[in-house]
Amino acid sequence: MPEIHVLDSSVHYEDSGSGTAFVFLHGNPGSSHLWRNVLPRTGQGRLLAPDLIGMGRSGKPDLPYTFADHARYLDAWFDALDLDRVVLVGHDWGGALAFDWAARHPGRALGVAFLESIVKPMAWEDLSPQARERSQTIRTPGTGEEMVLEQNLFVRQAFTGGVLTPVAEEDLETYLAPYPTRDSRRPVLAWARQLPLGGEPAELVARIEAYDKWLASSTDVPKLLMTFEGSPTLLISDELAGWCAANIAALETVPCGRAGHHAPEDRPEEIAAAISAWADRHGLR
Repeated sequence: MPEIHVLDSSVHYEDSGSGTAFVFLHGNPGSSHLWRNVLPRTGQGRLLAPDLIGMGRSGKPDLPYTFADHARYLDAWFDALDLDRVVLVGHDWGGALAFDWAARHPGRALGVAFLESIVKPMAWEDLSPQARERSQTIRTPGTGEEMVLEQNLFVRQAFTGGVLTPVAEEDLETYLAPYPTRDSRRPVLAWARQLPLGGEPAELVARIEAYDKWLASSTDVPKLLMTFEGSPTLLISDELAGWCAANIAALETVPCGRAGHHAPEDRPEEIAAAISAWADRHGLR
């Protein structure tokens, strides 16, 4: 797994194959490990999957770990590798970062595929009762720190309850390895508290509204939404998928079966097949 110096830290990333760059971006609290069963099935292309700053095997500089921080380090990683004319694939916050990067770098994204991502600002009522209660707990001072920083429950629950089938113990250990201490878990808590709910955080909502304008107007950039069913942890419901169909230009939607929110753990073959077929339909490689 290569490592490259960016800004004041370093980014680890997976890198295999050749040709058009396909950049796979994970979310919270994952790492490039999320894509281990998707990448080998995606087909031709240079397949890249970075660990976001503060996560996986990337460096952990002293940051607030806001969305803007992640985007800044990701920009530096793209530039350090001289990546241009790329296909972006994003899950969770990785999808939001993909939209944001594409919107700010017109002409450099050949296509964008996404699943279980933050596609627009949300209202509290958009969440399921379980997700609403969890988000409120995480945002409560003291309680959120206890859950995420002290007990380290966020990572464990993601890959035991946020999937239909809990991951193997060795994979859970890989996901837990970057977070052995209270301080090392700060990026996880920061991400969890940034979910754009009820107009907050305002600076992130403005950024999401900016990439929503790009998603609605970029008719020349093909986009792929992969949807799932069968779990209360899913972020993109039928209603939200309908919103995407009505508000995102050049969008195709492909159902990929039953899965939890961390769908690449449950449905790697279906996800890879959907990305591969979509890329070939649009001549993206």
